[in-house]
Amino acid sequence: MQEPFVLSNLTRVSGEAIDIVINNDRIAEITPAGSGQGKQVIDCSGTYVSSGWIDLHVHAFADFDPYGDEIDEIGIKQGVTTLVDAGSCGADSIAELATQGQQALTNLFAFLNISRLGLKRIDELSNLEWIDSNEAVRAIHEHKDFIIGLKARISKSVVGASGIEPLRIARKLSDETSLPLMVHIGSGPPSIEDIVTLLEPKDVITHYLNGKKNNLFNDQDQPLQVLVEAIARGVHLDVGHGTASFSFKVAEAAKQHGIVLNTISTDIYRGNRLNGPVYSMSHVLSKFLYLGYPLEEIISAVTINAANWLNKPELGRIEAGDVANLTLFTVRNDPITFVDSEGDKREGKMSIAAKGVVVNGQFIEC
Repeated sequence: MQEPFVLSNLTRVSGEAIDIVINNDRIAEITPAGSGQGKQVIDCSGTYVSSGWIDLHVHAFADFDPYGDEIDEIGIKQGVTTLVDAGSCGADSIAELATQGQQALTNLFAFLNISRLGLKRIDELSNLEWIDSNEAVRAIHEHKDFIIGLKARISKSVVGASGIEPLRIARKLSDETSLPLMVHIGSGPPSIEDIVTLLEPKDVITHYLNGKKNNLFNDQDQPLQVLVEAIARGVHLDVGHGTASFSFKVAEAAKQHGIVLNTISTDIYRGNRLNGPVYSMSHVLSKFLYLGYPLEEIISAVTINAANWLNKPELGRIEAGDVANLTLFTVRNDPITFVDSEGDKREGKMSIAAKGVVVNGQFIEC
């Protein structure tokens, strides 16, 4: 059995100073700062703590290029305790991804790509024969605790001449399996109006802050009516920064018009981790500090909000008795240059830096 240890002098984003005592894989006790008892006491003065960060959109199947990476490289090493692979794998390869997830320290779930090929090709929905609903249903039944939704990349370069039909198939498959859709939006056709009108409560629009012509805001930077209606009926908005899907201009318009920040995700893979503009979850979160969002709202977007969408509220809280999944981080007051997916540079004054995680009771420094 693991000896109890104490993370001492932590600060919640609310400002409360606490100690967290961890015994085996669980939070044994939360006490006032400096009062926790354990064989090992780790001083965390000057460090914030939240429930473990959740990244709702990553590409964690290292075998695929260019959209792939090692699970723990984009997970615990970045302060992220739970990853959700966003459709790297279809029915042909989802079992292999599930096995890799079991071998990693980072918790992993997945959206199943409706194309059985997944991202083995990057035009995976251009041939409707690659969408095999029977195989998808089989995979979902075999991996029901791993697959949390369906992924459809509905942009011109992916669907080709198939147009909106892959999304109609995805909608039918979603209804049949009771799994929500995550829909990638980008260049059209199909038009953004045709895409969004097919989405239902709990479905996810990822890349909603992209700056492409087929985006969710008009030329006056106002939200399209189809976006307003989608939010009203419970469609979930996910950042999905990625290499080509985050615009400061669009993000500023969204904030100006009060578009609620649901989840912040990275759409990270090896290329944009090493070469930018993503780099890390911390770096993406720091862009929202620059945009003027309060720290508590930013952290909620990768903890409480993401956990609730996953129907796993325990992942978004810090309570005695729960499995210990925590992220430790600091906020630095140093000049930093941010670059969006359009090449637009902004000069910030603060940045978030991950310092460590506790994942399933194990403390790991970042």
